[in-house]
Amino acid sequence: MQTHEIRERFTKHFVDAGHTPVPSASLILDDPTLLFVNAGMVPFKPYFLGQQNPPFENGTATSIQKCVRTLDIEEVGITTRHNTFFQMAGNFSFGQYFKEGAITHAWTLLTGSQDEGGYGLDPERLWVTVYLDDDEAAEIWRDKIGVPEERIQRLGMADNYWSMGIPGPCGPCSEIYYDRGPEYGKDGGPVADDNRYLEVWNLVFMQNERGEGTGKDNFEILGPLPKKNIDTGMGVERIACILQGVDNVYETDLLRPVIDAAERLTGSTYGEGSHEDDIRFRVIADHSRTAMMIILDGVTPGNEGRGYILRRLLRRIIRSARLLGAKGNTMETFITTIMDTMTPSYPEIEKARERILTVAVNEEKAFLRTLESGTELFEQEVSAVKGAGKTEISGEKAFTLHDTYGFPIDLTLEMAREQGLTVDEEGFHSFMAEQKARAKADNQAKKHGAADLTVYREFVDNHPTEFIGYDQLEGESPVIGLVAGGEKIHSAKEGDEVEVIVEATPMYAEAGGQLGDRGTMTIGDATLNVNDVQKIGKKLWLHKSTVTAGGFEVGDTAALHVDEQWRHAARQAHSATHLIHAALRQTLGPTAVQAGSMNKPGYLRFDFNYAQALTPKQLEEIERITNEAVDTDWTVNTNEMPLEEAKAMGAMALFGENYGDIVRVVEIGGPFSMELCGGTHVARSAQIGPVAVLGESSVGSGVRRIEAYSGLNSFSYLSKERSLAEGLATALKTPSDDLPERIAQLTEKLKAAEKEIENLHAKALADRVGALVDSAKKAGSFELIAENLGETVGAKDLRAMAQDLANRLGSCSAVVVLGGSQGGKAPFAVAATAAAVDAGIKAGDVVKVIGEHVGGKGGGKPNLAQGSGSNPAGFTAAFDAVTRDLAAR
Repeated sequence: MQTHEIRERFTKHFVDAGHTPVPSASLILDDPTLLFVNAGMVPFKPYFLGQQNPPFENGTATSIQKCVRTLDIEEVGITTRHNTFFQMAGNFSFGQYFKEGAITHAWTLLTGSQDEGGYGLDPERLWVTVYLDDDEAAEIWRDKIGVPEERIQRLGMADNYWSMGIPGPCGPCSEIYYDRGPEYGKDGGPVADDNRYLEVWNLVFMQNERGEGTGKDNFEILGPLPKKNIDTGMGVERIACILQGVDNVYETDLLRPVIDAAERLTGSTYGEGSHEDDIRFRVIADHSRTAMMIILDGVTPGNEGRGYILRRLLRRIIRSARLLGAKGNTMETFITTIMDTMTPSYPEIEKARERILTVAVNEEKAFLRTLESGTELFEQEVSAVKGAGKTEISGEKAFTLHDTYGFPIDLTLEMAREQGLTVDEEGFHSFMAEQKARAKADNQAKKHGAADLTVYREFVDNHPTEFIGYDQLEGESPVIGLVAGGEKIHSAKEGDEVEVIVEATPMYAEAGGQLGDRGTMTIGDATLNVNDVQKIGKKLWLHKSTVTAGGFEVGDTAALHVDEQWRHAARQAHSATHLIHAALRQTLGPTAVQAGSMNKPGYLRFDFNYAQALTPKQLEEIERITNEAVDTDWTVNTNEMPLEEAKAMGAMALFGENYGDIVRVVEIGGPFSMELCGGTHVARSAQIGPVAVLGESSVGSGVRRIEAYSGLNSFSYLSKERSLAEGLATALKTPSDDLPERIAQLTEKLKAAEKEIENLHAKALADRVGALVDSAKKAGSFELIAENLGETVGAKDLRAMAQDLANRLGSCSAVVVLGGSQGGKAPFAVAATAAAVDAGIKAGDVVKVIGEHVGGKGGGKPNLAQGSGSNPAGFTAAFDAVTRDLAAR
């Protein structure tokens, strides 16, 4: 049974049982505690935490959620059961059925015949575990389902008690295991061997509330929840192993094709080489899928957060392939293969194929260049280790290679063995442990860093705000809530900063990159300035306001007035953003996909995925297409429709955004621009006014940003640019049209002049070096040149001159000491010939002597060092001290 059929059967089973099907949420949610969705219940957290009432008919739901867990990336492939990406099929009940219902649903699907839509597992091979004192669950399994007592095992809190790791809902769980047979391990059930007995489903009975604590079993259970809930998770990949008759998740229809592709590219064979090679094959398969799914949801490689995780995954693929014997580029083959296997379950991959492939292949090209830099550092370290007569590369250096250049320890070990060296693995793992401890501490801090939104729950569930601002800028509505400092209050007076909640509002709340409206409120004799409008739970508008006069109470009627000028300019910028996006794709192609945006009155910035900087010609083309769209004066149409219908029309969605069943489509010029958007827009494109592109820049690896002005801001900007051009034309006595050529000519002349000055300067320094050679004097058995060159030579030149003088003195035992004066500072440099170094002279030691007299310090190598002080007058005494020191040797 193929994996996509396993998914279909699961969904149908629960939909037929009355559950609402919920599509998988994006891997990226607006949750400060998570980089990625890491469990099937994550999208349902607001309902389990009591922040919102579940919107599902019958109070039940089912989903197959895509998940990513990356805390232990280094462990991937060592066993055959761990994946960074996995699919968690689940059914959820919010106060409806409980233990018996959850157990019956799971058992029926697992053991039901395949002809009738089940999985057809042999019930005699299924074992279950329950929590230590959960007699109710044990009795249901034994008496209702018929599982023999000997196949029901009890485990403690660490194994069979669930919580989210923070105060909130918790409860015992019951896990279902499949016996794979004696060839996989010893008899005795899950407590004896969890390799032979493979966990396939976890049923969580959410019935209690937990308090503060750490770990899986170090917390207090405070008491029962008002409503008992069900959260289950069935591992799709694990069921696939059983139904496809393979040993592990890497042998299933989703991942084995990638391993086959890796065999063809590397010449190595999976399962017939070393254990280390098998790990590399599994890393390639696992990471290819995870990376592809992360890119699908809009992530691009970067140096922090999600982008850094993606970069690590892609680089581990590349390194593993090279260690297996691959010589050239491999990413296109791996990513194409995994897209083919995953598309039946995720049809949206098909439209994103080119973008996904471009991101992955570009990262491979960039990393191969980085790999060369890391290899150079490695070779330098090898040379230093061998030069010192040692045979081991330090753990710190191995960690630097890993952390800075992306070298995993196995690559460093492999390269070290080729050089006849070892690596301090214990030291490396010590540095890694410190890094992981910092990451876990940060993760724990984030867990407790989520804002407490319970004060808004009543309003989110029972009084969602009605937005009337698409058609009007004024409105009246009763005040139904006031919040200040995170607490509900009943009244407010002059000077108070409050969040005002009303039934209906014409004021737009910040969303989709568009800033919230500004405006005023009048409530009785009170007046308020509305400084910002924000959303809670996508349903509740908070008017963040300052009471400027009078006072009012909850229940009073508010007259709301949007700042018309603010809204008009904000609409211009938001509509211009859509046109810029369309122009970008028309100029650069479909891989230029939105990665974020921000627009406010008169200004917009638009982030998009693209691998290289835009040329001036491309920017000019984007600006031209955008302004042609403005000039065409297209009608801006907005329509609400089902999400699937909007996608079928070709409407573009923002990656990582979760949309409801009904969406709003903003269309400008038919197919020219069609996007899902809840923002406010102009009625016709000509109302945007001129759009002036300011430029583009990089905001991360593979992500570019365009900035632009719209409306009057654009006009003002262009007017200033015209004045600047006219001023330059007048100053240069050149027509405006000829300015670029004239400026280019002047620039070339300036470069030539600078080069000439540089040559003259070098000649002057060479002349001074020649004169200084003749000034050498004896200091004991050494030749010494000691000279204060004053303000005529800079610090950089001092170092070069000192080195040049040492070279000219050739084979004699000589020391060069040069000082200078710049802005009250006293830079200095010291050079020693090879013979002087052999005689025990170290330039760094001489620098310390000089520093004592000029009030400074420095350092360097035995043959060349430099420093700086604050007392140029001390050079005379410093040179005398150096002379005495050399004479005494």
